[in-house]
Amino acid sequence: MSTPSPTPRMRKVIQTGYGGTEVLRLVEAERPAPGPGEVLVRVHGSGVNPADWKTRAGIAHRFAEPPFTPGLDLAGVVETAGDGVTGFRPGDRVFAMVLPPRGAQAEYVVVPAGSLGRLPDGIDLVHAAALPTAGLTAWQSVVRVAGVRPGQRVLVHAAAGGVGHLAVQVAKARGAYVIGTARERNHAFVRDLGADEVVDYTTADFTTALTGLDVVVDPISGDYGPRSLTTLAPGGILVDVRGTGPDRTEVTRLAEQQGLRYVRFGVTPSGADLESLAALVAAGGVRVAVGETLPLESVAKAHELAENGRVTGKVVLIP
Repeated sequence: MSTPSPTPRMRKVIQTGYGGTEVLRLVEAERPAPGPGEVLVRVHGSGVNPADWKTRAGIAHRFAEPPFTPGLDLAGVVETAGDGVTGFRPGDRVFAMVLPPRGAQAEYVVVPAGSLGRLPDGIDLVHAAALPTAGLTAWQSVVRVAGVRPGQRVLVHAAAGGVGHLAVQVAKARGAYVIGTARERNHAFVRDLGADEVVDYTTADFTTALTGLDVVVDPISGDYGPRSLTTLAPGGILVDVRGTGPDRTEVTRLAEQQGLRYVRFGVTPSGADLESLAALVAAGGVRVAVGETLPLESVAKAHELAENGRVTGKVVLIP
């Protein structure tokens, strides 16, 4: 009698509860198999986002109850495809935004085929792993929601941040005149991204420095919402991309009162949008900053870096 083949194994991170980095554990588990319409990806990199540490800390309870595998961003290579998948085959280089409980911080992840985007040859897997969530947030808010057009004036808050530095580039690629807010030490970086102006929010009040804007992209929220409305021209739009956070009742009321558009934006996984973004990256119109790479077993350190802002650019975990 032949001996059954052992079930393939892998390593993955699990979050056992809510709290500090002590709730993160690296464990061994069975390698998952893709179902109909799904693809199994061998992960080469997983980007770390603010949502990861906020979910770990219990600030955001949006995905699943513990235990689950955290992580939203991945890039890798297709291992196998499930029934009904015709667009991907083993060996294809791909990237995606995924949602816990089947998070990205693992050696293998099952991904819905519609969430996967193909990678052009010119984009390495580490930088691709830093792109999905922040990149989709920037692309969808600038292109899908605001519909930025050539010649429009666009303000991007936190222009040196994960979403901000990509929103600056996407808006610029759309032909907009782009203004960013950032600390003085980040001005050269933001200008190098293509920003036409940079305002130091620590020394200048952007509400008095700027008027007649068509679009504001805001990853900060709070009092930035009502203040940003004062910079908009009639018919302008404020896109709040922060997700969870402070109450938006006041900014909603003010926008309605002033005849302005206010959108509380939520990012959606989309392979098609990722491929549009990847085309811009491959053409040199957009780049993503990677500040540090760490092995999967250093997931706690990666969370600390992301939470404390001690690294410029994204942190990427390498399985």
